[in-house]
Amino acid sequence: MLNPWRLVVLRAVLDAGSINDAARNLRYSPATISQHMTALAAETGLVLFEKQGRGIVATDAARALAEQARSVLADFERLERVVADLRGGEAEYFAIACFASAAEQWMPEVVTAMRESRPNLTVEISLNEPAGGRGRRMPDLDIRTEQDGAIELHLDGYDRHELVTERFVAALPVSHRLANAGQIELRDLAEETWVDHDIYDSPIGQIVLSACAAVGFTPRFAARLDDHRAALRLVEAGVGIALLPRLAVAQHTRGVVYRPIAQPAIQRRVVVHSRQDPQRSGLIELALETLRTVAAHASS
Repeated sequence: MLNPWRLVVLRAVLDAGSINDAARNLRYSPATISQHMTALAAETGLVLFEKQGRGIVATDAARALAEQARSVLADFERLERVVADLRGGEAEYFAIACFASAAEQWMPEVVTAMRESRPNLTVEISLNEPAGGRGRRMPDLDIRTEQDGAIELHLDGYDRHELVTERFVAALPVSHRLANAGQIELRDLAEETWVDHDIYDSPIGQIVLSACAAVGFTPRFAARLDDHRAALRLVEAGVGIALLPRLAVAQHTRGVVYRPIAQPAIQRRVVVHSRQDPQRSGLIELALETLRTVAAHASS
């Protein structure tokens, strides 16, 4: 079995660029770092470094091993935190996975309510779009977007709850020809230049593309990003128009106007999956009820 610490040392050497610099950063002697690298080479059967002039350089195998070790070390760090929590006996954690606009608009009230009930609680919030990451706790709540009317997703070990159904709006520069329209037919945007805030094709992007296909066109993107706030700044600059859920435009952006979409109205369904854990049921229920209240208020 590989020694995790030697993988940490390998990454330190590659990040620092030399054994001497890695030794200084880790507060070890260069000889100790070299011994770890020799032992790791023996464990893996790989050539990790080659001589070049008076020094050494990392091989492609070393760089590939260090990159693959990234997620493994993240999981190991999480395990170490769990051990520390169990040893301390006081710290308590609650994990929430959600999309960016939910984290921005809903989580402040949710975390505040939970901390008022459990002062020692640490709430860990991670983004689950475009995909879940390694090195994080299994979420107690998992908030997701679904296409309205699509097949419901159910996660093993979780209960599913619908939160809200919300419409999309068109984000337009204030100087746009449709900026003063009461509402906009989606087909009216067929010849526009678009800004995509979902470069990884998560459910939001799939909803928008499906709606456009239904009325006979495919958007022409001038820019594609993975952040709705940055996308709105491009809209403000006149780069193009964008379609976003109302929650994503809850904060006013200067230079951008928002108009409802009609024919067809574009909607998303927001659901939360709560973990089935009898030992944490009280805390999960508190978070769930707070989330329901916040989501209902935001959509009213």
